[in-house]
Amino acid sequence: MTDPLAVLEGRLGYQFRDRELLQQALTHKSRAFEAAAHSTKCQGDNEQFEFLGDAILGFLVSEALVARYPSYPEGRLSKLKAYLVSANHLHEVAARLGLGAHLLLGRGEELSGGRAKRALLANALEAVIAALFFDAGLEATRAFVISEVVGGFDAEKARDEALAVDYKSALQEAAQSLGLPMPRYHIVRESGPEHSKTFTVEARVGQQFAERAEGTSKKAAGQRAAERVLAQLISSNNDHSTPLAQDSAAPELS
Repeated sequence: MTDPLAVLEGRLGYQFRDRELLQQALTHKSRAFEAAAHSTKCQGDNEQFEFLGDAILGFLVSEALVARYPSYPEGRLSKLKAYLVSANHLHEVAARLGLGAHLLLGRGEELSGGRAKRALLANALEAVIAALFFDAGLEATRAFVISEVVGGFDAEKARDEALAVDYKSALQEAAQSLGLPMPRYHIVRESGPEHSKTFTVEARVGQQFAERAEGTSKKAAGQRAAERVLAQLISSNNDHSTPLAQDSAAPELS
């Protein structure tokens, strides 16, 4: 009978000395919660591994980018890093490694399609990176990250759209963390001929924060507007005189 963990180790390119580290990295909190409810034995989940793996990944990706692109300014390096550590990219890596088939999930998470969820798979990959670090050390972890996460990435050939930060997601996360209403988007104007239209989109968070931006597509305009509102939120959050959370009670404008 084939050992499932051995199959995964083959895809990871590393055989764990302590299999329990890999098993914990694959254990979602829903599974640990169910196990705790039916047993006195505590089963750890992967949340702490995810926390550490995120930090290790950020460091190793930053290191790889500085080495590969020594002439790039900080802003461009930050954008490249944001792409490589994004949930979208990590989900692609996790899917390529077949990580979803090896996750240990609770029944509810299993039934809701947890094995294919983007955030869940991205988090599990970060947890596996932490497990690899504990079992093999930094050099082996660096080799894995460069091989699987950075891979054949080439900033000169990559399209701008593929590298763009997902400002809509970032704005939604920022609004949630600050206790504000969810962002809303409205197409204000369309101009130009059918083959070359320009769109103006307004992004709004409650009544206090709103910005407009133009783009050659609704998506591009929405991302730019979201970026501007996000900058507003960050600026206001740094100004302690602005009571951000109070805006959560304000009614939305249609």
